[in-house]
Amino acid sequence: MGKPTEELKEEHEAIKLMLQILEAIIKKIERREDVPEEHLEKVLDFIKVFADKWHHGKEEDLLFPVMEQAGVPGEEGPIGAMLAEHDTGRSYVRRMGKAVSGKKHRKFAENARAYTQLLEQHIEKENNILYPMADARLSEHKQEELLKGFEKIEKERVGEGKHEEFHELLHRLKEVYL
Repeated sequence: MGKPTEELKEEHEAIKLMLQILEAIIKKIERREDVPEEHLEKVLDFIKVFADKWHHGKEEDLLFPVMEQAGVPGEEGPIGAMLAEHDTGRSYVRRMGKAVSGKKHRKFAENARAYTQLLEQHIEKENNILYPMADARLSEHKQEELLKGFEKIEKERVGEGKHEEFHELLHRLKEVYL
């Protein structure tokens, strides 16, 4: 059985691919080229469900509390910084959603760019600082418990088959934009 942080890093790879797609969409919008509304909605759905509900949910509800119990500083430390960045990201995503529903593509691009920049740095910090802390401090037993908890979050919050749907979406959008 792998480590919970390895699963989270794999999810980061999918999120990073979506950020590359999003960057290509931003550039099209800035060049005033047409981007199908449906693509913007699908990107938002991926971010809201895969990145936030699923990925951030695993971190916020399971990994971070267990790390705090293991002595990693919470609110005033690296965990608090990651939580603050999750909240900042959510506010960009809300603005992106409003921009799509208001057909304001330039506003969408502006918030999408801020979101992309935030998340790229955020992922680097988690992969290179926070996750190694978790690997060093969490017992094998705790890590196994986390993996089981991750599975439960996937089933309860996202549902069966949704993981595959998101990977298909990534593949389709990659074909169009990258």
